[in-house]
Amino acid sequence: GNFLTESFISLRRLENEVLKKFLGEKIILGELDNPIKVSIAQFYGIEINDFAVAVAQTALWIAELQMMIETQEIIHRDLDFLPLKSYSNIHEGNALRIDWHELFEEPGTGNREPAGTRKLVPSSQFLVPTYIIGNPPFVGKSFQTAEQKSDMAKIFAGVKGFGNLDYVTCWFKKAADFIDEKTACAFVATNSISQGIAVPPLWNYLFDKGVVINFVHQTFKWASESFDQAAVHCVVVGFAKFNAPVKKIFSGETVHVAEFINAYLVDGANVIVEPQAEPSRKDVPPMFVGSCPTDGGNFLLTDDECKDFIKREPAAQKFIRRYVGSNEFINGIVRWCLWLKDCPPNELRKMPRVMERVQGVKNFRLASKKAQTRRRAETPTLFAEDRFVDAPALFMPMVSGNREYIPIGFIDAGVVVSNKALFIPNCDTYTFGVLTSSIHMAWMRTVAAYLGTSYSYGTTTVYNTFPWAEPTPAQKKLIEQSAQKILDARKNYPQSTLADLYDELSMPSDLRAAHKKNDRAVAAAYGFEKILEDESKIVGELLKLYARLTS
Repeated sequence: GNFLTESFISLRRLENEVLKKFLGEKIILGELDNPIKVSIAQFYGIEINDFAVAVAQTALWIAELQMMIETQEIIHRDLDFLPLKSYSNIHEGNALRIDWHELFEEPGTGNREPAGTRKLVPSSQFLVPTYIIGNPPFVGKSFQTAEQKSDMAKIFAGVKGFGNLDYVTCWFKKAADFIDEKTACAFVATNSISQGIAVPPLWNYLFDKGVVINFVHQTFKWASESFDQAAVHCVVVGFAKFNAPVKKIFSGETVHVAEFINAYLVDGANVIVEPQAEPSRKDVPPMFVGSCPTDGGNFLLTDDECKDFIKREPAAQKFIRRYVGSNEFINGIVRWCLWLKDCPPNELRKMPRVMERVQGVKNFRLASKKAQTRRRAETPTLFAEDRFVDAPALFMPMVSGNREYIPIGFIDAGVVVSNKALFIPNCDTYTFGVLTSSIHMAWMRTVAAYLGTSYSYGTTTVYNTFPWAEPTPAQKKLIEQSAQKILDARKNYPQSTLADLYDELSMPSDLRAAHKKNDRAVAAAYGFEKILEDESKIVGELLKLYARLTS
């Protein structure tokens, strides 16, 4: 109801400004009986909650009365007004199961039959421009009720991959199926609609239907005013089947005029990045997700717990390895894990404290609702998913906050990477230099998924899809040298964590300078020197390169 009420009030105030500036004299002289053209009869709504329907109707009546009073003050005379005139334009029901055409009267007839008995009106017959706006519910795929899943299946019937979409996308598809060239739409949505694996199923369909994006407000945090407020990260997307004279991208207090707004809600080529199982080039090393314990915490030890455990169970020391996830790597947290893959049964049985933890793993897995997890209770000494490689590796945090550069780095052989992080075994400094560059960061910020406003780096969505340059030997050597300068600069601050070094305010000047030099070296390999300071142009060029590589 707030959307309709605020829209009505805003339009009526604009109308009053028109009356005040241009029509005042004619009205005073009585040449116009009733100059008001904006009416609540032009405002329609669908609301699933009966109380909210009543509130919306009442709010519109009150708004109409208030604006009528303002108009009368402008024209200095009373207008005929019957308060609480009954319009059946706020309909109770599930918006995904109602045929939206049934909400409108047949053009030119003035009929006001109840919904369900009216003659259906094709959107192509609307006599005036129509606007569809709203704040549909946000419900991720893991939180949808059976009814909502049924709605999704019905709305997206025949669309491959819709199971990865948020419930809010149903309104986008239904609107795209409904609108014509005179209808414009704008919805508030969760920012997940423009991220990662959600992009192909939604936006391929919308673009195939002729939809174009005319304005967006990029990700912002929208907090509830309720006591137990839960902030969500939203976007606003304005779309239609016609191109607006000017396309705009809003971000905070800034406004950017765009040539084309793509599915990632940025100014760039109309390219949708599809997840890939392998890197885009054969000479690019594979990246892996770390090992998953599924242990109820029984394999894992804090630094203090580890010291105490070894003190009480000395024989266990050779079966304990350093354990690193994204949080540990960025914040310098020391953790360890029991790694019993090569532990002989006779030695295992001589370590009662280890056996106790193994029993805890087995009990945890047996209690799972997943059959696969219960089957893994048969091997309680092993991680549920073992991707351990005993080699030095490049470490890529999976979730890393919202920094200019993801804090990437190297780890030693023997370290167990958790399933909350990614790694490239035996990685060279050239690969590190490219991945830590602003070029790769621009790609990541465009195609990655997000957890709130934190980047969520993925192998199939970000790393494997990244279009690598083909540098000359000289360019590659420069990148290797600049990458090493970044690692050298970090060594100047041995007491600082990566969180300290990569904070926007506390990042040391020599480290920042090293990154900027590396950015220039990588940009030269792509031929991006002239656009290095314009991330949107970099993304546009990368998307074109991606399209060529995958065509």
